[in-house]
Amino acid sequence: MQALLEHFITQSTTYSLVAVALVAFLESLALVGLILPGTVMMAGLGALIGSGEVNFWQAWLVGIVGCLLGDWISFWLGWRFKKPLHRWSFMKKNKALLDKTEHALHQHSMFTILVGRFVGPTRPVVPMVAGMLDLPVAKFIPPNIIGCLLWPPIYFLPGILAGAAIDIPDDMQSGGFKWLLLGTALLLWVAAWLCWRLWRSGKAAKDRLTDYLPRQRLLWVAPLMLGVGVVALVAAIRHPLMPVYIEILRKVVGL
Repeated sequence: MQALLEHFITQSTTYSLVAVALVAFLESLALVGLILPGTVMMAGLGALIGSGEVNFWQAWLVGIVGCLLGDWISFWLGWRFKKPLHRWSFMKKNKALLDKTEHALHQHSMFTILVGRFVGPTRPVVPMVAGMLDLPVAKFIPPNIIGCLLWPPIYFLPGILAGAAIDIPDDMQSGGFKWLLLGTALLLWVAAWLCWRLWRSGKAAKDRLTDYLPRQRLLWVAPLMLGVGVVALVAAIRHPLMPVYIEILRKVVGL
């Protein structure tokens, strides 16, 4: 799949947009998204947007279409084949994930549909489970549309930022600035992940990382990493090449 998409992307802008729609569709399709590295692919497609090879607004539009089609087909499959799906061995193996999703939909259906769009393991599962539960279409569509509007640009963003950074001319001695941008992005990502683990530490079951990152350690590691990330971000913002970088990003989004 990934080799096929890479072949399409190198042919023309049209094929690149087809690849965006296809990745968004498959990443949203019931259960398929569990095995597809869609997040990596979306970031890679975002790099094409950042480098100016693909139009941002066109990619956003086809990404929305792909998301909606994947989610609505998944909802229909859950509604149409609810009984066979319950008996399917794959579903039994992933019963814990399905039970959590079902419980969340019962408690907060609209919130779960919206947030589930941005969580990897639940993205291709929530619409299908909503269909299996006979959730009213009127409750499913509004949060689903909002999620599909927001998901493509958010998942494009890392690639867009990287692609725009690559386009900074080398004659501006931009090497140090590019490393600063990369380091800042990694620090902020790790800080966000640590804060997320800290937030979940009182609710989630223990996993393999709990021994290395217990709640007591997270209480000081997460704020420390966040502080370092913010310092790096301030340094990047105040760098002399930041106006050049912002101008490239403005051109990418057509502002």
